[in-house]
Amino acid sequence: MNSFCRDCLTENVGQRCHACGSRRVLAHDELNSLSLAHLDCDAFYAAIEKRDDPSLLDKPVIIGGGKRGVVSTACYIARIFGVRSAMPMFQALKLCPEAVVISPNIKKYTEVARAVRTAMRALTPLVEPVSLDEAYLDLTGTERLHGTSPARTMAKLARRIEQEIGITVSIGLSFNKFLAKVASDLDKPRGFAVVGHAEAIDFLRSKPISFIRGVGDATAARLARDGITRIAQLQDMAPDDLAKRYGKTGWWLANMARAEDKRPVDPDTEMKSISGETTFAEDIVDLEMLSQLLWDQAERVSARAKAAQIGGRTITLKLKTSRFQTRSRAASLDAPTQLAHRIFEVARPLLAREADGTAFRLIGVGLSHLAPAGDCDPPDLLGGGRQAAAERAIDKVRAKFGRDVVAKGRSLTRR
Repeated sequence: MNSFCRDCLTENVGQRCHACGSRRVLAHDELNSLSLAHLDCDAFYAAIEKRDDPSLLDKPVIIGGGKRGVVSTACYIARIFGVRSAMPMFQALKLCPEAVVISPNIKKYTEVARAVRTAMRALTPLVEPVSLDEAYLDLTGTERLHGTSPARTMAKLARRIEQEIGITVSIGLSFNKFLAKVASDLDKPRGFAVVGHAEAIDFLRSKPISFIRGVGDATAARLARDGITRIAQLQDMAPDDLAKRYGKTGWWLANMARAEDKRPVDPDTEMKSISGETTFAEDIVDLEMLSQLLWDQAERVSARAKAAQIGGRTITLKLKTSRFQTRSRAASLDAPTQLAHRIFEVARPLLAREADGTAFRLIGVGLSHLAPAGDCDPPDLLGGGRQAAAERAIDKVRAKFGRDVVAKGRSLTRR
């Protein structure tokens, strides 16, 4: 079995490295033949804050908004208490009252993400970002360039990011994107997991349907009504039968269940939308409470759009009822926007039409039909330019002194 030490990179070691004594040994029969990787930064926002403030290293840290906001990221210590991303902040603080809560600094996180991406692109031009903190890499044919296997190249990258950038990453290595992503989630944090051809089918067989990324609540519920809850059941069904029953989704499920994913790593993949959503601890009927949560998501999406220097012309409201039915409503603007108050102004009437006494468990908002920041929010004769300038001025103050130092727009009514 091929193996190497992830700390000193010595090859052909046992359970403990004979060179440095480390037990962080990676061993797999296909270790030297797999070349498609997924890299995921560990608790990204929280890790950056701990890097910049060592006094936080042994403390539970939550990155998020005020008491009525949501959790953007929770460090691994906070996760021990049950805190998770997208959880309402009040619920997170009930689970972990001693947590240190820090407002997001998207500009700082974007700069770190850019440094990580630069390090990845130094290894291969085939880097496909998925979000700020994760990406796929195809290292096929790089052995001669780097003088070693893709597996050891990725281990070197993880060590370099940790030493030079000051955060840790987890890596998944496989023969396609689906399994590389799955592998990167298996051994967190500071992990490196491998799923090869030989074990792929058996590895997936015992997993629940939700293990397939992209199977949402609605699809899972439909499959469950038909008695399908495990990937093994999909593997045992003929692809034609799945296609007859579920259409294109059936073909896709058949392929994923059999570890067949032909999607290439595409460095030219463009971001198609920016969105944010939150699931409530308890169902909500009240329009005012829903509006407050909508404003939180509008600010969140706005911050991401500004950090990425883009905006969107179409604003989409997403709601999920207590019965797991999804409602999506959209409206388009004459010009793209990246401003929180504009996103909210468009989404709020859409929400008001849906808040008819229905109990909701999730709310979200998104921007699509994206455009460069220079095309967004042009000045008009109604004061929109002044409003945009005011919001951006507040953003600058918040970036310097923290999110809670200045309230804007609807947040003023909640203090």
